[in-house]
Amino acid sequence: MTLNYVRNGTCNIFIATEPLIGKRLVKVTETRKKQDWSRFLSDIAKKYKHAEKITLVIDNLNTHVPGSFYETYEPEKAKALLDRFDFVYTPKHGSWLNMAEIELRVLSGQCLDRRIEHISEVKREVSAWEQERNNKEATINWRFNTADSRIKLKRLYPSI
Repeated sequence: MTLNYVRNGTCNIFIATEPLIGKRLVKVTETRKKQDWSRFLSDIAKKYKHAEKITLVIDNLNTHVPGSFYETYEPEKAKALLDRFDFVYTPKHGSWLNMAEIELRVLSGQCLDRRIEHISEVKREVSAWEQERNNKEATINWRFNTADSRIKLKRLYPSI
């Protein structure tokens, strides 16, 4: 008997993490467009409505640009959202510096290690995983220190 692969579709997962306190915010979307990313950041801004500034360490993906807000919202709302965030971009080929990537690997191993037919099921599974990890306050054991970074990243951040 030959099994034929049937592609049921794809989805995108956005994740933001507070690695030191063990909290994360996850959103499953059908696409990975600038508007999807902007809406996710709007969700983050709502969650941290009392924060003056929210610092995000993000990779250099083409959707992760300030202009995405203006393609999604009216100029006043786009500007207000932009003013809430401070973007810190990881070096090119340095996404491993982004702790959200570590959380995505954990999510993949603990929750998405099989085929899931429908995006609604992916959303349910990811939501349950997020709630469980947040309840456990699961933190990231980050072992990359400043001394190591000066060696490993020397070519990316040359000293003067």
